Parts: sequence; C-alpha cells; structure tokens
Amino acid sequence: MNPDKKLRRPQNGKIIGGVCAAFADYFDLDVSLVRIAYVAISLMTILPGALLYIIAWFVIPKDENYY
Repeated sequence: MNPDKKLRRPQNGKIIGGVCAAFADYFDLDVSLVRIAYVAISLMTILPGALLYIIAWFVIPKDENYY
C-alpha cells in the first residue's frame, strides 16, 4: 500500500456515493468484494450499516483529480 495514498471517493466506478469504491481503491481490493461485504454487514445490522454509509459519504472527500 502506498503511504501517500488518501481515502477519496472517485467519480468513476461509483454507484451511489462512491464509498465502497473509495475503500476498495484505498485497500487495493476489488470493488465488487467490498460491495458484497457491505451488503452482508448491512443486512445483519440494517440501520447502523445504512447510517455508517451516509456518514462516510459526507466525511470522505471527493477525489479532486477527476474534475
């Protein structure tokens, strides 16, 4: 992992807010695996999973390189 890498929401590859794509890019994982893991966790926790996604959507900044 690159020590200079920052957690940013990309403009390409996102479906809703780009949160899963941001985590997949940051940890060098396949975005599909991150989305499947998020859905599985959200189905187990329902409200906290959705709430954490919304919080992450507002907290993680957009990647300015795509503008």
